[in-house]
Amino acid sequence: MSTRERRYSLTWTDPDGAPQASAGRYDKRSATRRRRALEAVGCTRVEVVVVEPGELPEPAL
Repeated sequence: MSTRERRYSLTWTDPDGAPQASAGRYDKRSATRRRRALEAVGCTRVEVVVVEPGELPEPAL
């Protein structure tokens, strides 16, 4: 049996309306902190998404 650590990334819309996606990978706790930080500066549609190795999330539309 193998254990696999899940990695997360974020997608959001900037305050000026531009869709963005994080190129970094986070553990669940760090992703939640980053989500809160983005929301605090006025970003909307902030979502934490699970990513596979080598995968980049699509920006929020």
